[in-house]
Amino acid sequence: MEIIIPYQYQPRNYQLPILKAIDDGFKRIIQLWHRRSGKEKTGINIIAKKAFERIGAYYYIFPTYNQGKKILWNGTDKNGFRFINHIPKELRKRTVGNEMFIELVNGSTFQVVGSDNIDTIVGTNPLGVIFSEYSLQDPKAWDFLRPILAENGGWAIFNFTARGKNHAYRLLEYAKTDKKWFVSELNVDNTNAISKEVLEQERKEIIAKDGDESFFLQEYYNNFDAAIRGSYYGKNIEQARKEQRITKAPYDENLLVHTWWDLGIGDSTTIGFFQVHNNQWRLIDYYESSGEGLRHYRNILKEKNYSYGKHYAPHDIVVKELGTGRSRLEVAKELGINFETTCSKEGKVKSAVPNLPIDEGIDAVRRRFSTLWIDEKCERFLDAISQYRKEWNENTQDFKNSPLHDWTSHAADMLRYWAVTKEPATNLRPNKIYTYKTETF
Repeated sequence: MEIIIPYQYQPRNYQLPILKAIDDGFKRIIQLWHRRSGKEKTGINIIAKKAFERIGAYYYIFPTYNQGKKILWNGTDKNGFRFINHIPKELRKRTVGNEMFIELVNGSTFQVVGSDNIDTIVGTNPLGVIFSEYSLQDPKAWDFLRPILAENGGWAIFNFTARGKNHAYRLLEYAKTDKKWFVSELNVDNTNAISKEVLEQERKEIIAKDGDESFFLQEYYNNFDAAIRGSYYGKNIEQARKEQRITKAPYDENLLVHTWWDLGIGDSTTIGFFQVHNNQWRLIDYYESSGEGLRHYRNILKEKNYSYGKHYAPHDIVVKELGTGRSRLEVAKELGINFETTCSKEGKVKSAVPNLPIDEGIDAVRRRFSTLWIDEKCERFLDAISQYRKEWNENTQDFKNSPLHDWTSHAADMLRYWAVTKEPATNLRPNKIYTYKTETF
């Protein structure tokens, strides 16, 4: 019995160009399609076809593992056909459901993963990757996979809807200038996939829920200008762009640089480098890394060679580690990083950053944001802050009153610590002290 791949799939007319592009040898593809246009159905069929053409590993990457499970692994089309069944069961050697993994009879493998745990595929050699909802993903996932695909001639597809002018938007703008990239940009007027009546009903319901049609324009018309739905600081970023406060904010040698940290252990550590003058705050630099000790970050401070004022870390820096019996405050001090502290009424040392509830910190950021200028080179910070958002409740189909903890949280926490800290008393760099000597003529 002969099985034809793609299997049980009849592409719509507007889907054909992207299928032809992958067959024509394009290795990098942008798939900016509106909501309910068949992105995932098209994607899984591309992977199925390519996996039988070239033996290797293929990945479908979502922002989180759970999204991949819900949308693709367990998802169905409007007729109830499971997306994953476009890979015929007759052509599978084994299926491991709890790992969302399939091995094909020809030796190729396919797996659904989340970019929130990209380490799970470290050491693999994928030949094809689809990033789903790339605009919501940690861009470090692509940074990790790019050199692998470049070396083995593999391909990557980035499908997404508009979520502000972030890393996905910048990638789209670049792709339009590079002939080696294929760009498929479709809104509802291009596809006619959804009737006018259904669209109008969607628009009305979204306005009733959100108070405006921003989300409708994002989802159906690829509008990058609107704030992200559920975003805490999207409107603040939007206002900052209008006021041209996201610009070049160079290091001023006459001012001290104060740093705020979010210290991670398993997660990322972030450092914001701020200068302030006449109530004008300037985020002149930003650094983020993971899996490194405090010595690494001490070296980063030295490499940047700024004239430093005060360093601020969150409240848990004073907590003693079970293994060593020492706190990171003590370790940092030995390395020459003196974080600001205060004393409690009981005489206990604590961080100078107040330990306030997250919602109070978020309000503090919003109040203080109008004083902040951000250097445009802080791209990762800007991407994270613009996408830092409330967690979605699948049961109630509404947002929870708590932030989603993902790659955006670390930058947001650092900014929150800045917002709740009392302004440093000293900002001007001390005058240089000159020494002299006399010499005989």
